[in-house]
Amino acid sequence: MLVVILASALYLGLVAVRRAQPLTLPAPDGPYRVGRTELTLTDKSRVDPLAPRPGTPRQLSVWLWYPASRIAINTRAPYAPGAWEGLHLDGVPGFFEGRFDVVRAHTLVDAPVAEGSFPVVVLEPGMGFAAPQYSALAEGLASHGYLVAGVTPTYSANVTVLASGPVRSTRAGNPPDLGEGSSQAVAEAGRLVDLWAADARFVAASVAALDRTGQFADRVAKDRTTYVGHSFGGAASLQACYTDKHCVAAADLDGIPYGSVVRSGLRAPMLLMGSEESCLVGTCRADSADDRAHVAASRSLLAASTGPVRCYTIRGARHLNFSDYGALYLAKPVRSEMALGEIDGARALRIQQDYLAAFLDQSTRRRPQPLLDDRPQRYPEVHAAPLCGVTGS
Repeated sequence: MLVVILASALYLGLVAVRRAQPLTLPAPDGPYRVGRTELTLTDKSRVDPLAPRPGTPRQLSVWLWYPASRIAINTRAPYAPGAWEGLHLDGVPGFFEGRFDVVRAHTLVDAPVAEGSFPVVVLEPGMGFAAPQYSALAEGLASHGYLVAGVTPTYSANVTVLASGPVRSTRAGNPPDLGEGSSQAVAEAGRLVDLWAADARFVAASVAALDRTGQFADRVAKDRTTYVGHSFGGAASLQACYTDKHCVAAADLDGIPYGSVVRSGLRAPMLLMGSEESCLVGTCRADSADDRAHVAASRSLLAASTGPVRCYTIRGARHLNFSDYGALYLAKPVRSEMALGEIDGARALRIQQDYLAAFLDQSTRRRPQPLLDDRPQRYPEVHAAPLCGVTGS
């Protein structure tokens, strides 16, 4: 018994040391440095159906990552400043997670914007997650010349930090049965995906309006809006693109599609990238009724879409490898309980950075991208997905 106590004490001590060690996110590999600013946006045209007080307008926290001037000398941005520390895992599991204040991002706070005109990418997180937890992907895209607006969906994210302070999720904003394939759960998901898609379109319009004055004047390519998201945010990105006439492309990272886009499809280019066992791209076993319903939704989306489609799966990746969790420190007792695969977390994020940048460059800038056709094969972990293969151009 004494041996067990001593071993446990030693292990906890090692975890305490490890979680305090500096950790650097995967570096962006584009030609631009990256700046970051934070906004709270209020959509006065919409009443928030999730707000506890009736009649409250919809408010959103938006992190904006952007190409920064090379002459910028600004403070390095903290990973999760202030009340965003609340994104840590709750309770005991939080001890086994690395501290946010030792995570080194690659962005500069409010740095001057680089010269040029940059397409807008609206980035939506998974259910319960927030924009800061996708910093690696956002930094990568911004370094390639995109204005990346990360939306944190109020009352759906575990923590949202507005100008008035932090806000927690609610049952209405984050339903416990959301992933089920029942007709009731699908209808509930459809209502939420419409809300998130409206959020995304509002943010896209708000970022486009920044082109008029201030540091972003003449820097926004307003006619080249794209939507990218993970998990439920991926579903919302497809729905937002379907309902936005200015959308030129959309990408869904391991998210089952919901909403009217499932029946009507997309005309814009679409990227679907799934984990090793993803129903989005047909690599799940589909043993359960829920999984079969999810595969059917993807098949319906693909059958109805008329635009070019790219579908890939990443061998060794699981659902949370599409977020920063893959690169952050998590001690074994917690990591083993999370949806993280055998693939190196930083490499999985690098793969996503490169495929997203290639897909968006081809879609928004009409630059052919050999990576999308696997010529040459840079990442052997990436395979054409069996549900749809690789089609279009």
